[in-house]
Amino acid sequence: MRSQQPGVEMGPPPMPPPFPKPVLFGVFVLSGISALIYQIVWQRSLLLIYGSNVESVAMVVAAFLMGLGIGSVAGGAVSKWPRAPLVVLFGLAELLVGAYGLVSLRLFDWAGNVAGEVGTLSTGLLAFALVFLPTLLMGGTLPLLVAHQVRHTGNVGQAVSWLYFVNTLGAALGAYLAATWVLATLGLHGAVQLAAAINATAAATILVTAVLKKEVRA
Repeated sequence: MRSQQPGVEMGPPPMPPPFPKPVLFGVFVLSGISALIYQIVWQRSLLLIYGSNVESVAMVVAAFLMGLGIGSVAGGAVSKWPRAPLVVLFGLAELLVGAYGLVSLRLFDWAGNVAGEVGTLSTGLLAFALVFLPTLLMGGTLPLLVAHQVRHTGNVGQAVSWLYFVNTLGAALGAYLAATWVLATLGLHGAVQLAAAINATAAATILVTAVLKKEVRA
């Protein structure tokens, strides 16, 4: 055991170098693209349960907003853990969202069959829960990456503004692509498969980078 020299204080272990910004920003653009593809696909799918009316649109939007909001709070709480591997948790969240996306339309078909046997309120709560669960994970991704950036830069405003910008950019691209090309070309099932592949790409990029950075530090 190495003894401490007199008059020399042992500080905290050196913090590993931050992730390259192109990697963080790139995966968050991909995350935004997939999220908006899911929102549009799931909204159209749930029309089969509720019908084409204002209530169905309001239900999906409400579930998305509430899931994102509560997920953001949960992600913020996790990001306060000093030893939490924030970018790894982001990658795992993307993997879980992609996995859910792959089975989502089957779950919605099941919900559509159940909806004929229960009341309107139960149907609404069921549809709400189906969308709320994955958006909870989506909402947690921003505070995880923001906390990672703040740990290394100490600049909260810069971390929030840039990450929010690139995620919003991805969301705009996702909405545009879904409306103009993805749904018309791939259909609902192809669209969620594409969104899940985007999630997997984002997760693989962040997790592989994390492994490589660990090997460099060894």
